[in-house]
Amino acid sequence: MPAKDFFYDAVKVGLEKDGWTITHDPLTIPAIGLTQYHIDLGAEKILAAEKEGQKIAVEIKSFVGHSFAKEFHLALGQFNNYMVALKNADPNRKLFLAISKKVYDTYFETKHIQDVIKQYHLQILIFKLDTQTIVQWVK
Repeated sequence: MPAKDFFYDAVKVGLEKDGWTITHDPLTIPAIGLTQYHIDLGAEKILAAEKEGQKIAVEIKSFVGHSFAKEFHLALGQFNNYMVALKNADPNRKLFLAISKKVYDTYFETKHIQDVIKQYHLQILIFKLDTQTIVQWVK
């Protein structure tokens, strides 16, 4: 089983505070020709009895290493691989990259990273570590 990210507990608590039910911990999906992928969390939120529930998968990244660029490259590649596998295994589940507000404010608001987000259709969940709350969804 893969190791949990440094910010795992903050994101899980934040999702639960936001009304999400954690359904998979981790969410395991098959990858054709490979072993399996393990996305950190799977969650569902029922909006109302008359509407379909929303389903998400959340990959948590802390970006605490020495090189943001290297970690971003790895996270982007991982996100894209998960996106393809998830589309085949559970096409109704949306994939989000969870990052802290501090990381988002420091790195993700630059023009280049914003261009990458648009190009690759990254959906991002931004959380505050100290309050363990979700503060923004970037879709």
